[in-house]
Amino acid sequence: MTPALIFDLDGTLVDTAPDLLGALNAILVNEGRRPVDVADLRHLVGLGARALMAAAFELTGGAATPERIEFMKDEFVAHYRSHIADSSRPYPGVEQTLAGLKAEGARMGVLTNKPHDLTLLLMAKLDLEKYFTAIFGQGRMPYTKPDGRIFHDVVDAVGGGAALMIGDSITDVETARASGAPVILVSYGYTPEPARTLGADAVVDHFSDVPQAARRLLVLDVPRRD
Repeated sequence: MTPALIFDLDGTLVDTAPDLLGALNAILVNEGRRPVDVADLRHLVGLGARALMAAAFELTGGAATPERIEFMKDEFVAHYRSHIADSSRPYPGVEQTLAGLKAEGARMGVLTNKPHDLTLLLMAKLDLEKYFTAIFGQGRMPYTKPDGRIFHDVVDAVGGGAALMIGDSITDVETARASGAPVILVSYGYTPEPARTLGADAVVDHFSDVPQAARRLLVLDVPRRD
């Protein structure tokens, strides 16, 4: 059986920073703060709404209390839901690579800590769900990455057997290690630390290099295109 490929979403398949930071800036302006630039907080996108808001308030004039951040989180999510695919787009090579893998019979799933309903909405808006047998976001199970159990849940949902994690952060590395699976990181994602320092089995600079990296790890039987 061909090993399964399990992908992270934000920072791996899709550049979601513009719309996430758009929602964040709507909150900041409403609170009398200045908006932030994408470059200011892009590295924190994968850490969730609370981390984004806390960092943004620190950057624009002083910390907000945890209680205030919790209160604003619902407004943030509502704005983001309404604008979830205004500017978010798959990274270069993602759609072509996924289409090629699917045509060759690869078993693929998505595992993300993005809320499950927002994950499904984003993937439907971008027409990406057609490539995947299983999609697991935060809330589908009572545990999340880096708990190895959820990785195995996704793998079981795509047919079981050996599997490989593809992501962009230390959370993805820790998930793979907890699951006993190899891991490939992309270098263009949202991690605050360079991807090559995080202990992955391979790091690629372009999504289209994922199949070749998987072949080098002896986990994916995909015909060479060169």
